[in-house]
Amino acid sequence: MIKIKRVYEAVDKADGHRFLVDRLWPRGIRKSSLSMDGWIKEVAPSTELRQWFNHDPAKWNEFRGRYFAELASKPEAWEPVAEIQRHGTATLLYSAKDIGHNHAKALMEFLKSH
Repeated sequence: MIKIKRVYEAVDKADGHRFLVDRLWPRGIRKSSLSMDGWIKEVAPSTELRQWFNHDPAKWNEFRGRYFAELASKPEAWEPVAEIQRHGTATLLYSAKDIGHNHAKALMEFLKSH
């Protein structure tokens, strides 16, 4: 199973393995206070794609397509998370305010299809 959760939400036993999937460290969170099993910057969208998207819901479908292409070109970055979710729960942590249009949601969709 794979889930997504904002880094600002409380830890839950049901989270399983927790991975930060943002390229940049989340604002207001101390590194020592974030409970996680790893920080996988490589699965985050490229800086160029992130800046182009700028959390604009009108660009969501185009963003997903571009992001999926980026992910397809670097399976070594996301395959460990895919493997964990096959045998347990993996929670992707992100910091975006928009819970409906963010890269973690797109990444979860991508991982479920692979």
